[in-house]
Amino acid sequence: MPDLAAGAAVDVALVQRRTVRVLAAGQVLAGVAFGSTLSLGALLAADLSGQEALSGFATASVTLGAALTAIPLARLASRRGRRFALSTGNVMALAGISVVIAAAALRLFPLLLVGIALIGAGNAGTLQARFAATDLASTARRGRDLATVVWATTVGGVVGPLLLAPGEVLGASIGMPRLTGAYLFSFAAQACALALYVLVLRPDPLLLAQRRDRENAAAAVADAVTDRPALARYAMFAVAASHVTMASVMAMTPVHLSHIVAPDAVTLAVGVTIALHVFGMYGLSPVFGILADRIGRIPVVVVGQVLLAAALAVAATLSWSQAGVLVALVLLGLGWSAATVAGSALLTEATPLASRPRRQGRSDTLMTACAAVGSVLAGVILNGAGYGGLALWALLPVAAVCLGALWVRLRA
Repeated sequence: MPDLAAGAAVDVALVQRRTVRVLAAGQVLAGVAFGSTLSLGALLAADLSGQEALSGFATASVTLGAALTAIPLARLASRRGRRFALSTGNVMALAGISVVIAAAALRLFPLLLVGIALIGAGNAGTLQARFAATDLASTARRGRDLATVVWATTVGGVVGPLLLAPGEVLGASIGMPRLTGAYLFSFAAQACALALYVLVLRPDPLLLAQRRDRENAAAAVADAVTDRPALARYAMFAVAASHVTMASVMAMTPVHLSHIVAPDAVTLAVGVTIALHVFGMYGLSPVFGILADRIGRIPVVVVGQVLLAAALAVAATLSWSQAGVLVALVLLGLGWSAATVAGSALLTEATPLASRPRRQGRSDTLMTACAAVGSVLAGVILNGAGYGGLALWALLPVAAVCLGALWVRLRA
């Protein structure tokens, strides 16, 4: 479907349904690509650097890459549309995968971090797909449309980590460096996502929303969205803090599992654990989206903090158990899902259309930058206090989000 001319009539509801379907398909592919690379990053970093304390630099690099490109991609979306911004992210991810494989072959730890950062830049585009689902959404369906796109990542996100073992076999058969075989699947998935966005995401949802906003202004139609900057700031904080909690613990889980699982079972254990964690992150997001539409955004953010706290309690008390770590990672994913879906919807509805891409970019930058710092600190804490100690430290941002919710309620 070509982009519509300025004066063309359009069925917005029909375009929105099509947009959500296309974005959901893109998230399936992105999940395959990112699920594989996320699982391998810490292991590759520990292998190439020779120091487990530096394993957190992998997640730090992926989040730093996303942080540095979130605002530029948001500005690009504002000027050129969501399609161009999402496609740019795919191109950066493809370049990053190529660099990671080269770094593993050359045994160059700094080059590995550059490649992972480029993959993170691609993930910044993937994160913005959830906001693209809200460009044309009605207020009554904003949470569930956003959550539908988030949910679609479940398929690829669960399948991606499960491709680690087959990827190793495939990579070894063609002479690829150790721990890089699964990147073949990642590259193919990113290439397919790029083709999907370039060819099928038409009309562009953000450009169409901007056109409708200009037409409403010309016709003196009142903007239904009132700017509420304080509420928007809380939404950004809640999403960022929840992401820090999730990312810091998740990033160290592969390394921790390598200590409590038999050496010949580490790859399988990591793959299954991360796959179920990713299912927790995305599998129930439509439920949280519906809840956010029905009972409110802030209550669902708080539900997310309760789930995160439960995850950290399990991780702290059962850190020696592979089953305990698995349960903790699933709960961690569920808590992240609730907070991210509700917080992202809250940010959108607290911000007029003209300011949305900028604030959405700032939100993703804050989220990923904080997670980058948290991941580096997580490696240090894991080395000094162990996995259980890391879980206890991660309770601090959870408490801060809950206090922030109380503050927002008292000011309302």
